[in-house]
Amino acid sequence: MIFPENLDFNDLIGHHTLLYGETNTKKTFYTSKFIQFLLESENISPNDISILDFAPLSNTINNLKIGGKVQDFYEKCNSCKNILFKGEIIPPRLNSSNRTELYHIACENFKKTSKILHLYKNNPTPILIINDISLYLHVGNVKPLLEAIDKSNTFFGNSYYGSSIKRNYATLFSLREKRQIEYLIKKLETSYFTG
Repeated sequence: MIFPENLDFNDLIGHHTLLYGETNTKKTFYTSKFIQFLLESENISPNDISILDFAPLSNTINNLKIGGKVQDFYEKCNSCKNILFKGEIIPPRLNSSNRTELYHIACENFKKTSKILHLYKNNPTPILIINDISLYLHVGNVKPLLEAIDKSNTFFGNSYYGSSIKRNYATLFSLREKRQIEYLIKKLETSYFTG
């Protein structure tokens, strides 16, 4: 389903929703708008909203703008229950020069993202927000992700799903990522393609 820009966020409360698409298709922007809607329009307590931000810092590499945190678009999200990890997420395909480096970076990212996913599962809130899910799914399994999502009443997440980020040595890596996202799309109630 194509994401409608005039989507009524009310319709997403009590449901599990995924946005997926290419880079620069406003996935993180819409995610931040949903958080803003919850806090400012619905007056939901920030303590009821967990944010897991798997995204790398915003950067432009080879004329391709990638990454970006939810707080880049909506600073008040910092009042929510942000479950943080030490260090930063590194985009594997854009910061590697061979397959070994690619998987080393992806494994380091997985250690960080899986740790905070586990922390959420042990102490869930009614609302779960995850930014840039594909960074976890590069080497992670969909099952623990779905288990975490199932602990929430309302889930809103986003993921890269495209072909603009590629390397010759990363063909199987990118194919796995694509298949993981497609499986997630099938398992969630609602999914919107952002372009």
